[in-house]
Amino acid sequence: MSAGADVDGPHQGQQLVTGGTDLADAEAAVVLTHGRGATARGMIQMADEFHREGVALLAPQAARQTWYPNSFLAPVERNEPGRSSGLQAITDAIERANVADIPTERVMLVGFSQGACLASEYLARNPRRYGGLAALSGGLIGEELDDEYPGDLEETPVFLGCSDVDPHIPEERVHDTAAVLESMNADVTKRLYEGMGHGVNEDELAFVSDMVADLLD
Repeated sequence: MSAGADVDGPHQGQQLVTGGTDLADAEAAVVLTHGRGATARGMIQMADEFHREGVALLAPQAARQTWYPNSFLAPVERNEPGRSSGLQAITDAIERANVADIPTERVMLVGFSQGACLASEYLARNPRRYGGLAALSGGLIGEELDDEYPGDLEETPVFLGCSDVDPHIPEERVHDTAAVLESMNADVTKRLYEGMGHGVNEDELAFVSDMVADLLD
């Protein structure tokens, strides 16, 4: 899917939850994608840990709280139409920011778990310069990753944070995701945390906080 596509799927028509600085007054925006069984509002609450004045928060909500039904390691077609509909939800949120005169270069994507997989996939499938990507406990979607992801991310800053023993995210997929995004000219920072489990830690939140601050520079 490309950013120009117009998908009408299960997540279209769902609420876009907002927070932070009002979009009309914001200089930058963060698009937040939640995990399986979670909510957009929960992501807005998590963003309190790294929000800066001047940054709008935009969190799409997945239908039935799930972006796609199966593991992100399943063949891509088994996660349709949810995957494509979720990618469209990110496109729609970015376009909301663009309409408010916030350029995509000042829009950052932050996702956790299933939302981190979706945000990673979005960047790889829609290459250009973004304000950043923070994929917390996630990676690119698919049973096998494509040999080549064409396009240039123009040194978009990317942070991949995950446990080395995450029950849902194999360490190898984090390494492979980093390699793909680096091959697309992203500026990737990867951190694997020993024995953490499936969650977000203070070091990750501090790194994301610095990335959000950089949006305003």
